[in-house]
Amino acid sequence: MSYSATGPSTAPAWLRPQERIGAGSAGWKLHWLLRVGVVLEFVGHGACGVNTKAGWLPYFHVFAIPDPIAWKVMPGIGTMDICLGIVALLAPFRALLLYMGIWGCFTALLRPAAGEGIWEFIERSYNYGIPLALLYLHGPTASLKDWFRSLDTTPEVSPERSRKLLCILRAIIALMLIGHGALGPFWDKKGLLALYKGAGLNAFGVPLESLRAGIGFFEIGLGVAALYTRSFGFFVFIFVWKLGSELLYPASGAALACWEVIERGGSYVAPLAALCVQPFLSKPQSKGRERDAI
Repeated sequence: MSYSATGPSTAPAWLRPQERIGAGSAGWKLHWLLRVGVVLEFVGHGACGVNTKAGWLPYFHVFAIPDPIAWKVMPGIGTMDICLGIVALLAPFRALLLYMGIWGCFTALLRPAAGEGIWEFIERSYNYGIPLALLYLHGPTASLKDWFRSLDTTPEVSPERSRKLLCILRAIIALMLIGHGALGPFWDKKGLLALYKGAGLNAFGVPLESLRAGIGFFEIGLGVAALYTRSFGFFVFIFVWKLGSELLYPASGAALACWEVIERGGSYVAPLAALCVQPFLSKPQSKGRERDAI
């Protein structure tokens, strides 16, 4: 609980800028990293739906929904996702994060269900992993009311919780790298060839099929390494690598390229969050800090 000159403040944390500015704990930063990742994922995904995306049609076919209806439903789904992202930005709560994790897992499962292969599901670990990581950061609660109460206090991060959270983040990073890497050598994804060609990577004189396989095996190696390393430089490199690889979308002139980059916000946030959580591994957390306002 935070206090003003006249007593306890009941305004949401996002309406208390003087407290936001003063909050600088690593727990506060970790909370906001994951929170921004959730917002980017849902707003980016929602924008693709509002603008309609032909690539979504196979997922409607899983439920035998014809294309004319699918085109009309897409903007509604997109609008819902954008609204959820806005709520997560302004006043997230546990039930919302649980729903986001389940929805992210469901949409990722539609890809193998539509015949796109299991690697597509594995690669999108951040879609469901980041909201669930934020939920874990704040901890479980037995109170039904707390599931719908805004998360406006800095989470208490003990060394034990930080170790488990780092394991969650490592798993997200490993799965997204291994899954994406496998799309080249093990699934022969044609979309990657079009992306590389559109971005001008064929100018290096290497056959795009060989380039795709080489990048794929490199990413698989990075994914395996993510399970073992705690190197600062490694996680910085993963952040730069993921952001750079997704920027190939606008470089290739792909449709909805900007929103494609934004939708993958969780994949950039995961390595940054892994860096942020490490100070908690050996240092005890001050009990008073859990009451600092976010």
